[in-house]
Amino acid sequence: MGFSEEALMGFCEMQEKGFLPDNFVLPNALKSSGALQWIGFGRGVHGCVVKLGFHDCVYVASSLIDMYGKCGFLEDARKVFDGMMERNVIAWNSMIASYMQNGMNEEALEVFYDMLVEGIEPTQVSISSFLSASANLGAIEEGKQGHAVSILGGLEINNILGSSIINFYSKVGLIEDAELVFNRVLERDVVTWNLLISSYVEYGQVEKALYICRLMRSETMRFDCVTLASILVAAANTRNIKLGKECHCYCIRSHFQSDVVVASSIVDVYAKCGRIESARQVFDSTSKKDLVLWNTILAAYAEIGFSSEAMKLFYRMQLESVLPNVISWNSLILGFIRNFQFNEAKDIFSEMQSLAVLPNLVTWTTIISGLTQNGFGKEALHIFQKMQDSGVRANTICITSAISACTEVTCLHYGRAIHGYATRNGLSSQTAVATSLVEMYAKCGYLNQARRAFDMILNKELPAYNAMISSHALHGQAREALSLYNCLWEASTKPDAITFTSVLSACSHAGMISEGLQVFADMVSIHHFKPNMEHYGCVVTLLSRCGSLDEAVRLILTMPFEPDAHIIGSLLAACREQNEIELGEHLSKHLLELEPDNSGNYVAVSNAYATAGKWDEVSRIRDVMKDKGLRKNPGCSWIQIGGELHVFVAGDGSHQKTEEIYIIASETEPVRWTTPLGLPVVQPYQQLGRHLFLTLQRETGKIMVKRQRTAFPPNFVHSLDGSHMMITAVACNEAGLAFAGISDAFWPFAQ
Repeated sequence: MGFSEEALMGFCEMQEKGFLPDNFVLPNALKSSGALQWIGFGRGVHGCVVKLGFHDCVYVASSLIDMYGKCGFLEDARKVFDGMMERNVIAWNSMIASYMQNGMNEEALEVFYDMLVEGIEPTQVSISSFLSASANLGAIEEGKQGHAVSILGGLEINNILGSSIINFYSKVGLIEDAELVFNRVLERDVVTWNLLISSYVEYGQVEKALYICRLMRSETMRFDCVTLASILVAAANTRNIKLGKECHCYCIRSHFQSDVVVASSIVDVYAKCGRIESARQVFDSTSKKDLVLWNTILAAYAEIGFSSEAMKLFYRMQLESVLPNVISWNSLILGFIRNFQFNEAKDIFSEMQSLAVLPNLVTWTTIISGLTQNGFGKEALHIFQKMQDSGVRANTICITSAISACTEVTCLHYGRAIHGYATRNGLSSQTAVATSLVEMYAKCGYLNQARRAFDMILNKELPAYNAMISSHALHGQAREALSLYNCLWEASTKPDAITFTSVLSACSHAGMISEGLQVFADMVSIHHFKPNMEHYGCVVTLLSRCGSLDEAVRLILTMPFEPDAHIIGSLLAACREQNEIELGEHLSKHLLELEPDNSGNYVAVSNAYATAGKWDEVSRIRDVMKDKGLRKNPGCSWIQIGGELHVFVAGDGSHQKTEEIYIIASETEPVRWTTPLGLPVVQPYQQLGRHLFLTLQRETGKIMVKRQRTAFPPNFVHSLDGSHMMITAVACNEAGLAFAGISDAFWPFAQ
C-alpha cells in the first residue's frame, strides 16, 4: 500500500515538471489507484489517458478496467471494455476478474464464454477466475467445463492452475476429485499442499488431513503458518488436545508461535479442549496481538460464561489501541447469555448500536436464540421484529428460535407471520424450521396445520417425527401417535429417548395399557434401549390410571434406580382416585422427603389427605407450608389481542382492565361462552390428561353453560378473528369444569 502511494506521488511530480506519461506509466498509475481504491485519482488518470490518446491502447484500457473493478465501479469498467476496438486476453481477464471480485459471478461466467466464442484462447488467469466464480456459485458443471478447457490446453499439471482446480472441487464438496487433481500436479508447492489439507479439515476428515501432512513431510516440504493453522483447526474441531499440544511444540521449535494466526489457532485449541488457563498463557505470551487474537480469547471466555473476564479483556484491548469489531461485541453478548445475565446481554446489544456498530446476523441470532432458550420468548420476539425492521435477512437458526419463542408464549398470530416469512425466503421446508412449526402449531391447538408443516418436510429426520408424535400425544390422539411411531420403521429411522417418551405418554393419557406396555417391551427387546426415569414414569402413570396399582408398584421395585418425585406423585394421584389410603400415606411421606421445598408436592399430599377425609393432616400440611414459607404457584393465563400479549396471574391486579374483569367474574347468573362471532367456545368434556388441549374450531356446534367461576379469565389463547379458542384441561380439572372460555361481556373490554 505504501509503494502505491509513492507511485502516485511520483506520477503527480512528473506532471508538475512537465513530463507527459506514456503507455508504460499510465497502467502503473491506474494499478496503484485500484490498489488504494482511490476512484477520484483513477478518474483523473483516465482523463489523462483520453487527452493523450491512449484509450485505444489495449494495455492501458485493460488497466482502466482493472482499476474500476477494484474500486467497485463495474458499469464504468464495462463501458471501457465495450468501447475497446481490440481486445486481447488481458482485457478479457480484467473484465472477468472485475466481475468476480465484486461478487457478480454469473456475469464473470458469461464473459468467459463470450471470450471462447470470440476465439480467444484462455490463460491460467482466465481459467482460475472462471473456476473461482463457479465455486462461489456452486456451479459444478460449469467448473468441470473449466477443468476440461485446462486439460485441452495442457495447463492442468501447472501448480498454479492445479491449485485453482483443487480449490474449486474442494469448495463444491468433491474432495475425492480434488485429490485426483492434486496427484496429477507434477511440481507441488506449499500452497497446493495446504489447499488439500485445509479441504480435508473443513470436511471433518482429520485422519486424511494428517496423512497428507505426513506425505508432505516425506517429500521434504516444510510446513508454513497456513499448514499449522489447518492442523490446529482440526485439533480444535475434534477436541484433540494431544494433537494440539504436539502441534504447539512444533510451533515453538520452529519459531512459529509468534505468528498471530498460529497463536490464535493455539488459543482456540486449548479453549475448546477446556484448558482456558493454557489458552490465556499463550495469549499473554504473544507480543503482537491483532484483532483476530483478541477476538479468539474473548470467544474462549464467552463460551464458558466467564462474562466478567471477557469484559475486562474487552476494555483492555481498547486501551491497547485495538478497536473491537462486531465479532468482539458478539462474544460479550454470548458470554452474558451463557452466564444467564440476560439484562446485561440486552444492555450490550443496545450499547453497540448506540456506538454505530451494526449487528450482523450472528449478533441477532445469538441474542434471539439465547433469550428463547432461557424462557424470555416475548423479549426474543421483540428483538426479532427489530431485526426485520433493520433489513437483516434471518437464517434457519434465527427463524427456528423465533418460532420457538412463539411456541413458548403461545403466540399464534406472530407464529403465522414468521411462517410466511420463512416460506417467502424458501426456508419453511428446512427440517429445523418445519419441526419448530410443527411444535408451534400443536402448542397453539392447530394440529392440522402442524401436520401440514410436517408433511412439507422433504427429508424427514428423527426430530421432525418426534415433534409430530409429541403433537399427537399432546392432543390426545394416541392412535395417530402410534401410527407415526410405526412409520419410523418404514423410514428406517431409529427412535430415541424422546420418541419413546412421547409414545408412552400418548398411551398413558389415552389409557391404552396393552399398546403402551408393548412399546415399552419393544424398546428393550427390539431397539436395545435402556429405559430412563421418564420412560418408567410414563408406564407407572399408565398402570396407575388404569387401576393397576399393584403392577405399578411392582414395576417401580424392578427399576434400576430409585423413583423420582414425578413417579411417586403419579402413584399418589392414583391412590387418591382409588382410595388407597395406606399406600397413599406412605407415598406422601416419601414424596415430601424427596422434594421438601416443592410447594406442588405439599398441595398434592394435602389433596390426598382431603380425599381420605383426614382434615387434621390437611391442616398440618398447610402449617408446614406456612412455616417453610412455601406458597402454591399462582395460575397464569394469557391472551393475544391485536398482536399484543396480555398476561393474567391469579391474585394480580396490575392489568389495566382489572376492574372490568372482576365485574364480569363476580356475576352470579350463568354465562354462555362464545367468540366475538357468536361461535361457541366449549366442547364436551374429555379426560385427556393434565396438560392436554381442548380446541374449538368453527365447525364445533355444541353450547354449554359455565358452572363455576374464577377470579380471572380461565386459561386460554384467543385469535382475533374468533375462529380459534384454546383452553387447558388443567384449569378444567382443578375447577371441576368440562369447558372454559371467555364471556361475551369481556369482549368490549378486550377489543
